[in-house]
Amino acid sequence: MLEAAAQPKLRVLEMPNDMKARRKPNIRISHSDHARLSALASTVAARNPEASDELFAELERARIVADGSISAGTVQMGSTVTFKPDTGEPKTVTLVFPGDADISEGKVSILTPIGTALIGLSPGQSIMWTARDGRRHELSVLAVNQPAREGDAADQRAPAPSSTVAAHVAPANLGPARG
Repeated sequence: MLEAAAQPKLRVLEMPNDMKARRKPNIRISHSDHARLSALASTVAARNPEASDELFAELERARIVADGSISAGTVQMGSTVTFKPDTGEPKTVTLVFPGDADISEGKVSILTPIGTALIGLSPGQSIMWTARDGRRHELSVLAVNQPAREGDAADQRAPAPSSTVAAHVAPANLGPARG
């Protein structure tokens, strides 16, 4: 029989609160966004494996819903999102495909770490994300606005030039990220 003094004592090591792994929030992605983003992640995998892996990870954990049944309050491609970063004042950006990215216009590519973090979130949700420099950040979504859809009041303006028809039919812009 072993004596109590001879038995090793177990120590429980606690991690500081800021190092504890947080569970990512539940996200929803429309079927069409999921298909286009999966194709994009596959296309950029060779030249940008980190961005591709992060996007695939988000797509894998997302609940895929029918295009018509995703809430207007859910961040989708083309959504304008107001969020509060842990680094300062609220920011408003529009989530776009890489070819449409332009940070000076507030258009953030889905292939940026923050763009990937935003997809599928809704107001009130927060997520931890890792910047390109390796630092961890947290953001909280405050508001989500969707672009006007065809047939909405905002689309009843002057007819669009015929060149915009091709933009609606063309596959996702897969050019280099600019934002």
